[in-house]
Amino acid sequence: MTINRDKGKKISRYYDVKRDADGQRYLEVDVTGFSMLRLPLLNKSTAFTREERRLLELDGLIPPHVSSIDEQKERAYRRYRLQSGDLEKHIYLRNLQDRNEVLFFALLEEHLEEMLPILYTPTVGEAVRVFSHIYRFPRGLCVSTDTIDTVEDALANVPLDDVRMIVATDSSAILGLGDQGFGGMAISIGKLSIYTVAGGVGPDKTLPVELDVGTDRADLREDPLYLGVNHARLSGEQYEDFLDRFVEAVSQRYPKAIIQWEDFARGTAFRVLERYRKVIPSFNDDIQGTGAMALAGVLNACKLKGEQLADQRFVVVGAGAGGIGVAWAIKQGLLGAGLSEHEAHARLFVVDRQGLLVHGQNIEPHQEPYAQSPDALMDWTFSGEAPSLLETIQNARATALLGLSGVGGLFTQPIVQAVAHNAGRPIVFPLSNPTSNVEALPDDVVRWTEGRAIVATGSPFADVVHDGVTYPVGQGNNAFIFPGLGFGAVISRAREITDGMVLEAARTLAEHTSTDTGRVYPPIDRLREVSIQVATRVVARAIKDGVAAEYRIRNLGHEDLEAFVRRRFWLPKYLPFRQKGAAE
Repeated sequence: MTINRDKGKKISRYYDVKRDADGQRYLEVDVTGFSMLRLPLLNKSTAFTREERRLLELDGLIPPHVSSIDEQKERAYRRYRLQSGDLEKHIYLRNLQDRNEVLFFALLEEHLEEMLPILYTPTVGEAVRVFSHIYRFPRGLCVSTDTIDTVEDALANVPLDDVRMIVATDSSAILGLGDQGFGGMAISIGKLSIYTVAGGVGPDKTLPVELDVGTDRADLREDPLYLGVNHARLSGEQYEDFLDRFVEAVSQRYPKAIIQWEDFARGTAFRVLERYRKVIPSFNDDIQGTGAMALAGVLNACKLKGEQLADQRFVVVGAGAGGIGVAWAIKQGLLGAGLSEHEAHARLFVVDRQGLLVHGQNIEPHQEPYAQSPDALMDWTFSGEAPSLLETIQNARATALLGLSGVGGLFTQPIVQAVAHNAGRPIVFPLSNPTSNVEALPDDVVRWTEGRAIVATGSPFADVVHDGVTYPVGQGNNAFIFPGLGFGAVISRAREITDGMVLEAARTLAEHTSTDTGRVYPPIDRLREVSIQVATRVVARAIKDGVAAEYRIRNLGHEDLEAFVRRRFWLPKYLPFRQKGAAE
């Protein structure tokens, strides 16, 4: 648990974190006995010392042996390995989190590469689909159409008084699964678990939020076990009023909180981001996080090719939140490389369901900046009203293909080979999640290009062996971006998440990836260290952009900033309990 430095304000109504005369942290609690064992932020289970058991009225309620956290991790890991499938493992980990958060994060930290795909993508997709059927224990805040008029009271019921990081979703576009109703709460919970284990945000500083505005899925509303409100989704003015009430209430209850908007439908995602990003510090991971992640991977692919970003011609497939976010980030990268607006635009082509985005079509406002002029296509050869994906690759002479369409198998052999025709080492990133939605399997991409393609995917895939040669497959996971970006914003007390902070995260990820092994992203076991580096650079950029309210960091150099970040990085260790007033 991290320390609240605001005098007179506790971290929670149940406890506070303080320091003794020697500067050592300890917990001062207002609950004892059985109630203590039901609070996952406080429960040590068998690790309570004998003195703590007497002090907290726990004698007789837990086994006599005092376990170390290593013993507890071993016991928990053995149980984890006994689970029969990925969903069962996900449920087990979530149950552990609901019993003992420190142990949960200690176990996750030790087995991060193994457990991240279980806790988050791709397994979380199945957990979302069946959320109402596997629901076990309350976690987070649900703001629904039943409670929005009293949202201030709902927020007051949250027992955490110093929340700094909120992940909020309306569940309208979960991963590549679409409208998932109340099930989207699993995404908010999972994302914040990564913020803690990889980004250093204390679990008592986080709050998952489900914005239950209804669902348009009749099958969910007809399910007798469905837990959400039973009506169609709000839209238009009613929807905006709902979010306005929520944002205003959060600003009052948690004035230092950052909001990450998560899995909003394509048009809504952009409107929500623009409506609130200067009202409350916030960002959209699907747009900005995905864009930063993709840009970092492309920069590293260029290193492997021995070429520059400006040498590439990009086709981005999918014009929703993720696709336009990637197009935005790549364009910013091209502008940063010295290209003019016109030159950057001429190297970037976005394809949606109807083909290439072209001005004059019925396209959405967020797509307009990335549409091509009909005049630019005068020399192109294509059939139909707009060039198809294959025709776009051929006419644009694309050297890089990035998929954010959510359409499994979209990148067929002719599509991939068309990109390979234009480049000695084509960049092919089928980034859609979950695994069933990936545009092409890495094995196929490597085989179709005879091992020339540089490949990265959104979900984890094994490296590919082709003709006796092993080809690395990078995992383009937003977890390399959002934990460090969010943590940097939190500890700098950023008043706004600027575009510069997002792009700084992308550049940092690229610079802290070793391409010596042919990879464009680091291995997952480097996630925490990468997040620290990202957070450090994000803090520096917040200072440069004039949005950092934390006065203690304003004159620090890079080394001191990094030390500042590391000191505030939460680690899963049990703190001692002491009687109230024993040491101040």
